[in-house]
Amino acid sequence: MILATSNKAKQLLCVNYIGRVRPAELKQGREELKALLADMRPGFCFLANLSNLEVMGLDCRTELGRNMDLISQSGVGRVVRVIPDPSKDPGLNILGFFHYPNHPPIRTFTTLAAACEKLLGEPAPAPVPVVPPRAAK
Repeated sequence: MILATSNKAKQLLCVNYIGRVRPAELKQGREELKALLADMRPGFCFLANLSNLEVMGLDCRTELGRNMDLISQSGVGRVVRVIPDPSKDPGLNILGFFHYPNHPPIRTFTTLAAACEKLLGEPAPAPVPVVPPRAAK
């Protein structure tokens, strides 16, 4: 599944890759991506979040590259990636080299909190401690 959102005020496009991502999903999501990109000005930030990705096979590279081309043509100014598990990276560095000809700065983080801290320029909130439920007496 792919969930794309944007924040026009912050000029931020966010794409979340969730579960098992297939080429057809990348292709189907392109129209939504185009609509979201219409609200972005050149220089916007693209956040690719792979935190909830289970699998994105190598067969996704063509469609992923086409989406990267679209993002590039819309004037992406910087790319932020959240990749907690490098083994699930479908080759974004190599794809980016070919599909981002303007070579925007690209930063990769292992947590969404760290990426947001960088994006927003403010420290990420401290994690809330999990309190175990009290045992019944």
